[in-house]
Amino acid sequence: MPRPHKFRRVEIIPGITYFKPRGIPVHSLEEVIITVDEFESLRLADYNALSHEESAEKMNISRATFGRILETARHKVIDALLNGKAIIIDGGNYKNLNTFEFQCRRCNRSWQFVSDKRRHKNCPHCDNEERKND
Repeated sequence: MPRPHKFRRVEIIPGITYFKPRGIPVHSLEEVIITVDEFESLRLADYNALSHEESAEKMNISRATFGRILETARHKVIDALLNGKAIIIDGGNYKNLNTFEFQCRRCNRSWQFVSDKRRHKNCPHCDNEERKND
C-alpha cells in the first residue's frame, strides 16, 4: 500500500487555466494537464528564480520531491509547445495558503474563500456578519 501524498503548499492558484495555440480550434487539440502544484513549482523556480531548496521549503516538501515535480512540469510545458497542444492547469495534491474557512454563527453553515486578507463580509447563505474562525 503506497504512502498517502503530502499536501503541497501553494500560494497562487492561477486565474487563467487554459492556454492553446493560436489558430487551431479547441476541438482538434490534444491537451496536457499541469497540476496546480506543478504550476507552483514552475512559478517558484523559473519565474521567481528561487533555488530548489527555497522552493521546496515554501511548498512544504523535500528538495528531491520538488525537483521531480518541477521536472514533470517542465516536460509537460515543452511537450505542449513543441507539439502544439493546449495546456490545462487543474488538479493536484495541494493546499492553498490563502484559503480561509468560516462558519456562520446564525445558520451554522461553512464556507471557504481565497483571499490575501482574512476578511470576508457576510455568510453567503444567510447574509449574517457574525462568523466563527475569524
